[in-house]
Amino acid sequence: MDEEIEIHGFCDERFAAVKAAFAKNFRVDGDIGACFATTLNGKFVIDIWGGYADKAKSRPWEENTIVNVYSTTKVMTIICALMLVDRGLLDLDAPVAKYWPEFAQNGKEKILVRQIFSHSSGLAGWEERIRTEDLYDWDKVVNLLAAQKPWWEPGTKSGYHAITHGYLLGELVRRIAGKSLGTFFKEEVTGPLNADFHIGFEQEHDKRVADLVPWEEGDIGYNEMDPNSIFNRVFSNPVVPPEKTKTREWRAAEIPAAGGHGNARSVARIASAIACGGKVDDIRLLKMETIKKAMEEQHHFQDLVMLMPIRFGVGFGLPSKEMPFPNPNTVFWGGAGGSLVVMDLDKKLSFSYVMNQMKMTTTGDTRSARLMLSLYAGLNK
Repeated sequence: MDEEIEIHGFCDERFAAVKAAFAKNFRVDGDIGACFATTLNGKFVIDIWGGYADKAKSRPWEENTIVNVYSTTKVMTIICALMLVDRGLLDLDAPVAKYWPEFAQNGKEKILVRQIFSHSSGLAGWEERIRTEDLYDWDKVVNLLAAQKPWWEPGTKSGYHAITHGYLLGELVRRIAGKSLGTFFKEEVTGPLNADFHIGFEQEHDKRVADLVPWEEGDIGYNEMDPNSIFNRVFSNPVVPPEKTKTREWRAAEIPAAGGHGNARSVARIASAIACGGKVDDIRLLKMETIKKAMEEQHHFQDLVMLMPIRFGVGFGLPSKEMPFPNPNTVFWGGAGGSLVVMDLDKKLSFSYVMNQMKMTTTGDTRSARLMLSLYAGLNK
């Protein structure tokens, strides 16, 4: 018989079904270690965790355990860049080259800032072959992006910028704010909100980082696809196996689309500001006017990388028939393996699911779906 996982933390009694769904994820879907958190009107109503921080189940998942959340990190980077939009320092309709002159090469002179946000710039990956270790060299990878030609006519298609998204937005932040994305995020977002999320962090935190456990071999194979497909060009250059995230070099680097470390509590805390119209606990990140801009549909294409239709706002994913949510004024995104963050402005609700057992998914899976359905059922009681 499988081990019964003890669930720690607190859960408002009206969301008892969420706690039960969380426990079911361990029994049915093979979760090893995970956490789930929800805020309503900016206050936590659920903050639970359980399981183990490693595949061998030798380290318990603790209250302060953090883990690499891959593309859930993009939400943090998007918020930072939107803060500059909010302050009038970054114009969504300006050419990227206005802020980053070297970007105006190889047909990119007219690429707009909003096209970078919404994955339609044509810079979904690197043309030149790079290694994972090159991601630790900020100047190298952003200079390569500045020099290369778009892979399609900007604005006509979307192709998920799996890793390049963070460097492109991060370089805009660096050029305008005069500090790295990770530093800006720490000083302007996590510091004021007291949120335990990091884009690049020091060795002192290593002992509380959970190990990512990869999905089963054979779930996906790059060799089965056209090597010249945009999907393959994005995910095979470079290949970033979960083992790399255990290195000190990866953890220290600022990889703003894929290298953030946190837990459901910290993700939901940051997201609560957006869910509450830009402000929580008297800390304002954005004006509602800016959030409304971010919620405007930019396109709803069959994405060249995600291989399904994605409805993009300015950075965030928006509800669609392919990815439905209960309320229309909702923004979301998730990370490879299954982490997810959702911001529902109609309910002033934020929630996040973070785990270490990866599944072959990017924007949530049966585990987070089970939690979300239970959560909304509790809300509507």
